Parts: sequence; C-alpha cells; structure tokens
Amino acid sequence: MPIRSRRNVPSSKASGARRSSAKLWGIAAGGAAVVTAAGVVVSVTTGTPPATAPSVSAPAHSAPQASGEGVRELHGVPVGYPHTRSGAKAAAANYTTVSGSSQFLTDKDARHRAVAVMAAKGSADAAVKKADRAAEDAVGSLRGDTSKVSVKKTVARTGVLSAHVLGFDTHGAMVRLWTTTVRGSTAGHATPKTGFQSVTVTLTWESDDWKLKDSSASTGLIAPIDVRQASNVPGDFSDYVQAAAEDPVLSGAEDRSGFPAPYGHNERGARAAAVSATMLYGDPRFFTDEDWRHRMLSATAASTVLHSVTSDTDSTARLVMENRGVGADGTTVDGSELITRTAALATRSISYSDQAASVELWTASVGGVAGKDEAQRPQVAFLRMTVDLVWEDGTWKTTAVTPSEPLVPSPPAMQEAAPADSFAGVGGVSNAPATA
Repeated sequence: MPIRSRRNVPSSKASGARRSSAKLWGIAAGGAAVVTAAGVVVSVTTGTPPATAPSVSAPAHSAPQASGEGVRELHGVPVGYPHTRSGAKAAAANYTTVSGSSQFLTDKDARHRAVAVMAAKGSADAAVKKADRAAEDAVGSLRGDTSKVSVKKTVARTGVLSAHVLGFDTHGAMVRLWTTTVRGSTAGHATPKTGFQSVTVTLTWESDDWKLKDSSASTGLIAPIDVRQASNVPGDFSDYVQAAAEDPVLSGAEDRSGFPAPYGHNERGARAAAVSATMLYGDPRFFTDEDWRHRMLSATAASTVLHSVTSDTDSTARLVMENRGVGADGTTVDGSELITRTAALATRSISYSDQAASVELWTASVGGVAGKDEAQRPQVAFLRMTVDLVWEDGTWKTTAVTPSEPLVPSPPAMQEAAPADSFAGVGGVSNAPATA
C-alpha cells in the first residue's frame, strides 16, 4: 500500500523537504509504513460569541461525562475534565493553547470571557491583568513584517509536546508543559516563526472541574528544525488562520486500558480521535514496547486494517530500534534515550458523515536521541497529516494516517538549540501529554 498525498505541494521548497523528511531515522521510505521526521506515520489505508462579557467570577460546571463524550466548551474554553492526573494534564494543555490563540491575543472581550471561565475563584482579576500584558507583548509576533496586525491573517498555534505532573492530589495539581508555538501572519513576506516554551500551570479542583490558579512561562528546550525541511512562504499558512482551522482539544478521558475513552458520534469526536491517533503514533512506546503498540492499535485502528497495520508497524519499530541501537527499555548501551513526541497544532475537517470522516492535522513532532552524540540530537519537523476514520464499535477508528507536504515555520530567532542530553527530561512515559 503506497503512502498517499492528498494535496498539491504549495512550493518547491516544501516539495524538497517532503522528499527528505522521510529519512530522519535513516530508513528508506516505502511500502505501507514510513518513518518520517515526525517520528512515525503509518499508512493503514483500505480502500457567534455574546456581545457582553460576564463578570470575572468563574462559573460553576457539572462533572465531566463518563461516556467518553469529551469536554465541552464555554466561551471557547474547554471545560469538564476528569478528576485525574490525565485530566489535569489536559486542562493545563488546553488553557495554555487557548491563552496562545489568535482570538485570545487580539480580542480583548473574548480574552476576558475566556479568563472568566478558566480562572479559579479569587484569581480572576490578576489573571485578566496578566493575560492583557501577554497579549500586548504578543502583538509584534502576529504582525509579521506588515505595519499592523491583520486579525484575519494571523497565525497563532500551540502544540503540547510533553506534560510532567510536578504535584497532584485531590485538591490541586501542578503541571509543567513543553510547548512549541507558531506565530505570525499570512500577509507580507515574513514566514511565521516557531518558538519553544516551558509553561508551569497550577490548577485547583473547584466546582467539579480543574481551574487555573496561576501559570508562568519561560523559554523551553530549543529543538532545531529538521535540516531537510525548508520554511514555507507566508501564504502557505492560510489554511491555519483562526477562521480556517481549530485548536486541538485534549480531554484526558481514558478507558480501563489507559487508552482514550470512546469518542462522541459527531464531527468533534472524529477530530478528537484523529488528534489522539497522531499523538499515540508519535509516542516512544510505539517503538519500544510491542505489547503497548498492539494494544494501542487494537484500541484505535479499524478492524479491517488492524492485521496489516500491526504487521507493518512491527517491522518499522524493529528497524528504528536497530538503526538507533535502542533496546526494549528505550535506551542505547551508553544510556542515551529515544525521544519521540507528536503534537497537533490545529485541525481541519475535510469530510464528515455519520459513518466516515477525514481530518487534516498540522503537526509538530520531535524525534532523536537524548545523549552525548549531538549528531542524534532531537529535531522538530512540521507536517500535515490526513487521518481517515470510520465509526465502529461505538467509537471512531482510524483506517489511514497519511502524511502530506510539510508546513514549516521559520526557526526561533537568535536562539541556539539545546544540547542533545538535555532532552531526556521530556522523554519517558510520565511526560506523555494527555490525549484528546
């Protein structure tokens, strides 16, 4: 089964990057399984807001639904999380993503409504002031090289690459996120720029939900963009401005197996399933733990493709392990650690019906080895992926996860990449983000 491309490549630079990005791990592309710069991508093909803002006190919410329907939204903010570590990770990620969105940064009324939803009691006033300062500071990054911000043409997306719970009990949680951001404009001649942040989010359990008590951000680990990926031109990002695509929404809902709970039988559920699939295929356990990989595929892949994709991914995982000299524990003989993470920056529905759906995702993925060998330093790659799904056994299952052409921002300005060994702090099972 060949890897399929759904779209025309927007520029010759992107075309060249696509041809080369399939070899990050030193394995030639071909057949049903292709290792890309995003970690692993497996083809398994078969065949209007209120005009006035509420008060700044946080509203109460009902407990999250137990059927896997996922979180709901209030004033553009996902709410209704499980009272679990995964629920805390999801809340921290979503609140960070919302706070970095185009609408939050450019629309004061929308920003204040969002803060009212996110903030814990007694912290809303301070949160509003902090959000207004952050938005003011971000204006320059959304302008590109034009004289003023064109709201309809801004690009402001955040992807969560890792989430580490620093503290957790029944009353609160503290989560440290490693994120990548893309900010800029589709106008002018300056390509949107990527950046990396370390964001520490303090949450409190209040009114049957996780609420934002405080957050702080600093520069995070800088991963270089894959040397074989060239930056796109500004207009190529037009599919991912605010009006054209949605931010991913993580739920943290899990079934007894530890994999995502069944998704709602609607377009939102299909989008969530697509997001989780790309995240799980980029998890290091996909390569190092055969039992985990098989259980994950059974939970996410359609029955019609399960056998073939299991066989194909087993072969791919073995090749990656052998090529990098990685053992079953995810480390090399000198103790270096395999690092792979995939984050969704945005989603777009291509098609939807009650029985089948197709979703395009813009993704950022890190792959490499954390150790003393700088030549194997983790790099980040930016790809579009199309996830095809069917409704089966009361949830959405994937029939294909297909890479298309890259969509690559400019690298961080005047910032050096972090040493290879520093990335060990974002690897491992405990640092895996919550799924959708």
